Amino acid sequence: MDADRLPVDRRTVLASLGAGGAASLAGCTAFDSGADSGTTELSDEAARDLAEQFAPTLYFDENEKWFPTDPRGYESQQDGETVVDGFDAFDGYTKAATDSEEPPEPTMFYHAVEYDDSPLAVVQFWYYSAFDQFTTNFHWHDWEVLHAFVDTDSGEPQLYVASSHSGRVPNNEFLDPDPDQQPRILSELGSHSSALSINDIADRFQRLSADGTFADITNSAIKTLEDIANIPIAYGLPRDEGSRLPYLIPELDGAPIYDHDRLPSVDREDLITDALTVSSFADLTSPPSDLPTRATGLVFGHAGGETNDTVDVEYNLVSTSEVDHITAFTGPQLSFEFDVPQFAEDALAGHITTTGVPWNQPRYEEPAADITDSNHRGTLAERYDVIGEPASVNSVIANISEAVASDDAPEDEGLTTQTLSTEGVALLESDPEAVPTFGGVAVLQDVPEGDHRLTVNAAGVEPHSETVAVADSDSGPTAAGVDGRIPVVARENATKFEVDAEGSDSEITDLAVEDDFAGRIYDAPLSGQDAVYVHRGGAYTTEVRDSDDEIGAERVNPTDNEGVRIENPSTGKGSLAEYLADVADETSTAVAAVDEEGDSDSDDDDDDTNGNGASGGGSANAVRGLSQALAAISEAARRAAERAAAGDRGQADQSLANVQDRLERAATRLAEASDDLPDDLEAATERRLDQSRRRSEQARAAEKL
Repeated sequence: MDADRLPVDRRTVLASLGAGGAASLAGCTAFDSGADSGTTELSDEAARDLAEQFAPTLYFDENEKWFPTDPRGYESQQDGETVVDGFDAFDGYTKAATDSEEPPEPTMFYHAVEYDDSPLAVVQFWYYSAFDQFTTNFHWHDWEVLHAFVDTDSGEPQLYVASSHSGRVPNNEFLDPDPDQQPRILSELGSHSSALSINDIADRFQRLSADGTFADITNSAIKTLEDIANIPIAYGLPRDEGSRLPYLIPELDGAPIYDHDRLPSVDREDLITDALTVSSFADLTSPPSDLPTRATGLVFGHAGGETNDTVDVEYNLVSTSEVDHITAFTGPQLSFEFDVPQFAEDALAGHITTTGVPWNQPRYEEPAADITDSNHRGTLAERYDVIGEPASVNSVIANISEAVASDDAPEDEGLTTQTLSTEGVALLESDPEAVPTFGGVAVLQDVPEGDHRLTVNAAGVEPHSETVAVADSDSGPTAAGVDGRIPVVARENATKFEVDAEGSDSEITDLAVEDDFAGRIYDAPLSGQDAVYVHRGGAYTTEVRDSDDEIGAERVNPTDNEGVRIENPSTGKGSLAEYLADVADETSTAVAAVDEEGDSDSDDDDDDTNGNGASGGGSANAVRGLSQALAAISEAARRAAERAAAGDRGQADQSLANVQDRLERAATRLAEASDDLPDDLEAATERRLDQSRRRSEQARAAEKL
């Protein structure tokens, strides 16, 4: 893991979540919290005073192309309505930026409301960009917002809420900020998602308190698990936290957007730089590791405002009442697509983003709708009767990692996981909004109850897809994958593993895949057919479960790029016995090869042995004894499978009892041969014996033959 990478722990994420509209309108939420009181717009003078008091300083990435501007210069009339066309805004802004040494028309819009019969007011800062280019989305137009909740009696801010990507992603929030510190926004390159900068390090995002400085967010004040530090769950600013994030080139009608004839002023260099861009996720054979991290570029501040920050560009502070005559921000649909693993041929998922109007959003008049942290909403509800209590929210979480070959395993026979070098994306089939990960963690909030198809993808890896059953929020967050872990595989190391249970003799309901060294890496419901990409260097146990809760298993050892297919998997004693025999045969063969190699070495050097074989013979005997013990397991397991197939339950169980006795004998032989086996083979054998003990117990307990 990179030294600066966010140390998000899966268990901490689970605990934190338990505690607690349009994609281009970042952070837009729809949580069913307790009812808030109504609001009334502040007078022009009061709104202006609040806006000037809390006008934020904005820090942009050095590679940023689209800065806050005034969309009125790109207005047009369509069917009697005032709209801003995406082509007009993108091309017009690009031309103006090229013709000027300064960003065109730097503008921050504000809107302020007060809750009825309460001193609680909110001033919103809305900033418009002509285009959005990111790793998970791109769209014409982009509106971001910062809400400053202020007590008008004391004049002190209560809460800052800065918008992230969508209502599925937790916003960046800070409770009880310093009233003497002007709020700062760290704008994410291309997407303009807004991180907060509250502490003394103005141009860096800090998720955790460190080195005498406090964190820039107060999201989810969660309980500490063992010795794990509290980790706020909010999107943050991944490229400022050591993460790598590849950008994509937007396409329209199958061609790069800069080639479109309605964008004559837009060239390739007017998009995010090549150093941060990949052509597509699928074109890379492995995750990119050389993408640069964030560096600060231009700093925007309010013209005439009081701030201690050094400002490069002064923006105009303008009331949204001067632009709310615009009824739509238009443009042809842009989408982000990637493969979804399926049996036989992969499908294609489309992540769609659309463009909305801020003043038509509920949060425009009801700002508390944008509070995504339940602790923050609960605190405001305690202070002000006008704020409703937080609601329970269904959440899906996953910690995305990369499956790689294990140094502790025999070659091509075991895996481990490591931090994925880039951020990824997560997409629910039931919702066309993809969400980016932060620190490798995907959090999708406000997910309806029921079954959902979750797909996870990243640059240079094969996608992962599974069915996730989302329970009522009272049950806590839903952990996708295996206990919240989803390992993905670099394309260069991946092979497709398919299961077709449509012809099975029982209704197969669940599929799981375990690697000898990495453990369980896939566990999801199965309906007929399914597919998952796995690492070719793994040694796998495939487990199926049927509607009667009977279990079956098969051994899988991928060897090439052709993929693996299991057809009509079965459950019961016979299936598990066949599995036990296959694993024993595989391991016996590997151990016998060591024995043969030892015999060859002994024949070549007679001086190293004495008459009774004390040097060479003892080692050979121990290894040979292990090989024979494993072969005996296979023999008993094959006999159990034959007797199960013949319908002889009693004899099948007797053979399985013999398997269990021989497993213990093999464990003894392994201990005796441990000094003479390669460390990796010893480790593999030990793990397979453990797995076989578990499967033999399942076989003896099985009702189905």
